[in-house]
Parts: sequence; structure tokens; C-alpha cells
Amino acid sequence: MINAQIYDQLKRITEEEREILEGRREIDQGRYNDGETEGSGMLYMDSRKLLESGKLIQIRPHTRFIHFPRHVHNYVEVIYMCSGQTTHIINGDRVVLKEGELLFLSQNAVQEILPAGEEDVAVNFIILPEFFDQALYMIGAEENLIRKFIVGCLRGAPGGTQGRTQGGGYGDGPQGVQGDVGYLHFRVADVLPIQNLVENLLWTIMNSQQNKRSINQFTMGLLFLQLINYTDKVEVGKDHFDQELVLAVYRYIEERYKEGELSELAAISGYDLYWLSRRIKKLTGRNFTELMQIKRLAQAQFLLQNTDLPVADVGRAVGYDNLSYFHRIFREKYGMSPRQWRQREAGRG
Repeated sequence: MINAQIYDQLKRITEEEREILEGRREIDQGRYNDGETEGSGMLYMDSRKLLESGKLIQIRPHTRFIHFPRHVHNYVEVIYMCSGQTTHIINGDRVVLKEGELLFLSQNAVQEILPAGEEDVAVNFIILPEFFDQALYMIGAEENLIRKFIVGCLRGAPGGTQGRTQGGGYGDGPQGVQGDVGYLHFRVADVLPIQNLVENLLWTIMNSQQNKRSINQFTMGLLFLQLINYTDKVEVGKDHFDQELVLAVYRYIEERYKEGELSELAAISGYDLYWLSRRIKKLTGRNFTELMQIKRLAQAQFLLQNTDLPVADVGRAVGYDNLSYFHRIFREKYGMSPRQWRQREAGRG
């Protein structure tokens, strides 16, 4: 349960909800756009109506007591369930968001929300894609589902909406699913660090203080870093086979990066080895060995920066018994030896 003061503010009946309780039967579209539709007739949620000028992130309580029709938006939405639950239909999938859970929606998501009761209190984060610049920097270049989601958001909204489309250095990653991940549903009610970070974000947004934008961006980066550790608690549209497959691959690599083998993954998942190899390459732009190497080298960086382990022990700890090979691929990727990289990072500290 979030801080009582924050909860009390979010639970208050809003002006929009009062109108609904007094008899309004449909969403007041004027609150969400200037009369446009998305082309298919769906409600179009425009960030210009929901965000104050110059802001990259804002919050609003989820509108209760009414059916929220199918809609699209030109911003990224993060929904946090403070109490109770809400039911969402996203890209055809039925998603029940329960207390303490998080739902990330990209600009590609088509969403519908069933009526919520008074105790079903949720908060919507309205976020422009450029807000995630700092978060993307913080989580680094390691391939994972969170990074793919952010990259997909930074590449811009679907046709008919206004999103960021410039490259900005984000378009050099693997092709495939990043633009197709419509939502991520995290069942993290029992993960205290994540709950604390969400509460910190809410408090900072709701209270005026210096450096608010920087604090919010760094907090979101920390939130993503925590969520990366809980890929076992995330769901991506169950009807989308390729997304589930990619998620399974990343989960396996996260857990077995030191000794994992594609043949073991194929056996566990029940797929033909050669079919799985080709599918991974098609969906991620990299083969299984490359994905394992990215994870191993990222873990090596972490150990070099945060422990006093000798370089040889670091190499073995991440799965490289051939230390000459470890030195060679590390230098190829980072332009220096592991020892030189450690010395450079120590100098920066």
C-alpha cells in the first residue's frame, strides 16, 4: 500500500468522475483531444491535452465508474494499481491489473478499460518518449525486454499519432520485436524496491521541488533496472507467440549466461534446435551466441567495476575459461582490455 497521503489525494472524486456519477454515460472526449479521431473511429488520446506545456511526465487518477472505450494515444502510459483492480483489453488480450502491479503501454497499444469501482484506485503516468532518454542510458546496451520496449517507444508512435521518430542513436539495435511490444504487465506487488521507487516517483511529481525533472528521470531509470531483475514476473501479450518466445530466450540467458547452451534451451522449451536458432536470429537480429556474449560482457563490466576480483576470475565467473578469448572479445567490444576498462572507471569515480 502506498503512502496514505498520496493515496488519499488519488482516491478523491475528480470533477470528471462527479459528472459521471451525476448521469454522464460516455467519456467526455473534449478532455482528451480537440475533436480528432484516430482514423478507425477510436478515441484518440492527445498528450497536448493531458500534459502541461513543457512537461515530459504527468500523472492523473484513472477515471472510474465508466467504460473507457477503445483508444490509442501518442504518448507512453504507465499504470500503477494503488488498490483494488482494473480490467483492460489491450490488443485483444484481457489483462487484470491488481494492487501493486504495473502496466506499461506503448504508442502501439489499443486499449479498452472496463468500469472500475470507488475502491479501484489507479494512477496513470502520461509520459513523452524523450523522458526515457536517461533511463535508456542507465540500463546500457545489454539486450533485454525492457530495453526493447523503450527503444520501440523512442522510435515513435504508430501512423496517425505524433511521436518521436528521429534516430538519436536508438535505431542501431536489433530489428524485430521492439516496435511490436504493445504492453508489459509486471506482477511486482511483493517487490519492495519497486514499490518504493513508484512511490518516490509519485511523491516527486505531486510535490514541487528543485531538479524535479532530473530526479524523475533517474528514478525511472532505477525502476527499469529493478524490473530487469524480475522478467519472471512480466507478461507480454499471451496471444503473440513471437513476443513470448523472445521473452523466454532472455529469461534463459539472464539465468544461465555462464553455462547455458542453445541445445539446452531447445530441449527445455520443446523446439527443434535449428528452427529455434533461426527464429532467435529473425526476431532479435542476433544469434544465440551473440546474445549470450552481450550478457556475459555486461556482467563482466559489473564485476570489474563493483568487485576486486582479479581479471582472470572475472572472466571465469561469466563463463570464459579461455582467458585469451575473453580478453580478445572484451577488447573488440570496448576498445580496451578489461584491466584498462577497470582503471578508467575507477578514475571516473
